[in-house]
Amino acid sequence: MKLKVLESPAEPWFAEGLQFTCSQCGNCCSGPPGFVWITREEIQRVAEFLEISPAEVVEKYCRKIGGRFSLKERRHPRHGGYDCIFVKEIPAESSKSGKLPAGKVEHTRRICSIYSVRPLQCRTWPFWTGNLSSRAAWESASKRCPGMNRGELFDRVRIEKLRDAEDWPEKPPTSERKVRE
Repeated sequence: MKLKVLESPAEPWFAEGLQFTCSQCGNCCSGPPGFVWITREEIQRVAEFLEISPAEVVEKYCRKIGGRFSLKERRHPRHGGYDCIFVKEIPAESSKSGKLPAGKVEHTRRICSIYSVRPLQCRTWPFWTGNLSSRAAWESASKRCPGMNRGELFDRVRIEKLRDAEDWPEKPPTSERKVRE
């Protein structure tokens, strides 16, 4: 008797690439309680960026869970979900004429206040294993992330490098906008 062996597909469903450009909505930094894992090396980078000691970063911004560190979260007063401790709201801009100058937005933006030194987990969004497990999983995540399926096209090789990254990727998915205080 010969048994049929099930073969895995030669190419993943995202073989033609996927589009993503960060819109600075902050949705990936908010939602139900969760974990944003951060390594000791990343804690050091955050400390240098904030000009405080790594011990202060851990004390003020991290929680220890089973020997690992995760960024703290805080309850959002309006939507009731949980925001990463580093999410910062930038109020909507307006003008008396009803027209905004080029590059200005009319909605509140929710940005990362440590964007340039954000942890690996954040740097590789939305190219996480769970989101890439199926087209349905990707589409489900895209309902909360307006940057998915828009903008820059990531090819299969780059997607897989981001999904499998163990250290900061050379070219992370990013926003071209600068965070302003």
